[in-house]
Order: sequence, then C-alpha cells, then structure tokens
Amino acid sequence: MDIRQRLSKKSNKFLEDLNAYLFAKGKNFKEIDVIIEELEVHLLEAERKGKPIEKVVGNSPGEYMEMISEEMPVDYSNWIKYAVIIILGSFTFQIFMDILNGPLSYSILEIVGDVTISILFILLTLVSFTWITKRGMSDRKAILVLTPVMIVPVAMFVGLIYLNRHVETPVIHFGVTSSWLIVSLASILVIAITLWAKSWVLVVILSLLILPEFLLGLTSLSIETQLIVSTIISYGGIFLYIWIVSRREK
Repeated sequence: MDIRQRLSKKSNKFLEDLNAYLFAKGKNFKEIDVIIEELEVHLLEAERKGKPIEKVVGNSPGEYMEMISEEMPVDYSNWIKYAVIIILGSFTFQIFMDILNGPLSYSILEIVGDVTISILFILLTLVSFTWITKRGMSDRKAILVLTPVMIVPVAMFVGLIYLNRHVETPVIHFGVTSSWLIVSLASILVIAITLWAKSWVLVVILSLLILPEFLLGLTSLSIETQLIVSTIISYGGIFLYIWIVSRREK
C-alpha cells in the first residue's frame, strides 16, 4: 500500500500544502519530491507511535514550510521556462481566435499589454498559492482567495481590448501566408505543451473557445444569437470539462 494511503488526512493535507508552497517558491521539482518522500516516512513513523503531526513539523506548519524553503535554492531556469510557456500560451489563444476573422494584425499596445498581464497573472498566482498553503486553508477558502486572481487578469484583458480601440499605437500587419505560418507555429506549440504536460486541457479549452464560434458562423443565425450561443457553449463546456476532470482526480 502507498505511504500516502496509510497517513492521516491531516498529514496528507500538510504534504499537499508543502508541495504547493515549495512549487510556488520556485524550487526544483526533483528536490521537492525528495523532501516530500522523506517527510512521508517521518510522519508515518510518528503516527504509528501515536504522536501528532506537530512532533515532526512543530507547532507552526507555516514556519516549518518557510524554513525548508530557505534551505533550498530557487530553480530560476525552470521558472523562466514556465513563464515563457504561459506567455506564449496566452498568445496562442488570441491567434486561434483572431485567425477566424482573416489575416492577423496586432498593435504594439496589444503585444506589450498581453505580456504584462500574463506576467502579472503568474506573480498573483504564485503569491496566492504561497499565502494559501502556508496557512493550510481549506479548499473552500482557497477558492475564495483564488477567484479574484482569476478574475483580475480577465478583466484586464477586456480592458486592454477597449483601450486598444481608443489609443493608437503602431500596428504590425501580417499577410495571409504569414498569418497561417504563425497559426502553424502556434499549433506546434500547443501540441508540444500537450505532450510535455501529458494533459489535454489546453487542446480541449482551445477547441471549446474556437469551434462553437466557427461552426455557428456557418449558420444563418444572427450575429447576436451566434455570440450568445457560442458563449454559453464555450464557457459551459469549459466548466463541465474542469468539473469532470476534478471529479476524476478525486
């Protein structure tokens, strides 16, 4: 039987929080795994002897997490890689949606804004995970904290769209051939991320965002109806997919 299955719910919660905390602090994945495996053994031995988790991690789990984090170096190369993937990933969503309306064109304001918002999203997420895990919050409280983190970047992207309409900056126009070359490169990136992450999440979400709008555009429905129906299908489908994946993970 796996060690995790023999540990108490409280010990498992602490290990999950520690894992997420060290991840948010930019530590190396392999080193995190080593730390977690060692703690699993110590916690199991303590529980067998009837000792509480505090005998291993002290009275303040948050301070214990911080102490371990300070002893581990930050893996900057890994985090630069993830930051680049997230930023490029945000561009792929925009590219696939924009190509439906013809050749691509982007203003300098759009490009700089997308990169800035993506970096802000990464920082907000890391800070939030650090804060949540250090305090050992329940899933419900964690969701309450993370909800604004998800909403703020979306609101900023919407604001960027309106700002771009009223503030003129140089625009980079791509021809038909160049546009489809960019789409091809974006497709390769999506496939590479999917294979690397061993997850279909990105492909499914992209499909749900793009296909409904494209397919409804082939119908005789009014633009307003197409917009309403595609929005319901897209976001309803994304919610359903995430719910199904979460249930399966549980």
